[in-house]
Amino acid sequence: MSKCGITVQITHWVGRRFPVPIACEFSYDSADPLAVTMILDSDGEYPVRWVFARELMTEGLTARSGQGEVEIWPTHSEGQRALWVRVANARTRRIAFFEMPAQPIAQWLASSYALVPRGREMAEVNWDKLAQLIQ
Repeated sequence: MSKCGITVQITHWVGRRFPVPIACEFSYDSADPLAVTMILDSDGEYPVRWVFARELMTEGLTARSGQGEVEIWPTHSEGQRALWVRVANARTRRIAFFEMPAQPIAQWLASSYALVPRGREMAEVNWDKLAQLIQ
């Protein structure tokens, strides 16, 4: 089992003009090869965990991707590349927007693909272990 992770400072936009800096942790575990985990406010008292497809984040580096609970898209301004992540909770109808630097996220994703290359995700699944969990 192989893992890689990164912690970055991101901006939680509360309204259009109220930026709140928070720590955000991204992790990838080859034991769950299709998913990435994002922990918002990872240094805070009440961190929030979102798990979504690694492919969603990869696509979000170059174009808007996702729908529903998680959407990701790139922006460029003043020579800076950023990623925006929108998370929504259908049950509570709450939506939050986060802005983060694109370069460290792209490098971390490249590390995850070094662990499990694109297209090889299902080859990494331990099917015997999964079958035992089902029984």
